Amino acid sequence: SCHSLRKTFGRQVYNMNNDNSELALVKLMELFNHSSVSITKRYLGLRQEELLNTYDCLSF
Repeated sequence: SCHSLRKTFGRQVYNMNNDNSELALVKLMELFNHSSVSITKRYLGLRQEELLNTYDCLSF
């Protein structure tokens, strides 16, 4: 679907710009016509990914 293609495009752009991820998020926010970077992060699933990475770093 168009939605899934758009999301995949966004993830690829974000992943290709790891050294400047905040700038990539701002550019994607503009491209996707989102009102904030937080919406773009949620759209790309970054919040969930960040939480999972935090759990992976924990050792018990």
